[in-house]
Amino acid sequence: MEFEALKQIAQRTLAPRKLSKNAYAGSVAAALLAANGKVYTGVCIYTPCSMGFCAEHAAVAAMVTDGESRAEQLVAVEENGEVVPPCGRCREFLCQVHDENHLCQVLLPGGRTKTVGQLLPDRWE
Repeated sequence: MEFEALKQIAQRTLAPRKLSKNAYAGSVAAALLAANGKVYTGVCIYTPCSMGFCAEHAAVAAMVTDGESRAEQLVAVEENGEVVPPCGRCREFLCQVHDENHLCQVLLPGGRTKTVGQLLPDRWE
């Protein structure tokens, strides 16, 4: 899949909204292409006591819920639609759910791509 198509899916998934007096969601969205050819999406959930999670985590959870764990490509976008790289926690999480996910290609700002392994060279193994 072209990264531009995956980016557009992530942009359409954005849904910024207040969930409650303490929670906000949807200002970051992720689209993940899995080895089975399906695209899984997710949005972030922010809470003031740090119990929320990232959009990439939500997309990985959707993938795992569907019985897949191998990721091929990942794109995350922030509220303005611009690409953002996954945080270190998301990089490590992705590597933990499948032994080959360090090879997952990630779209970075400016149209560059790197593997998760390149973004997280000294990951926990």
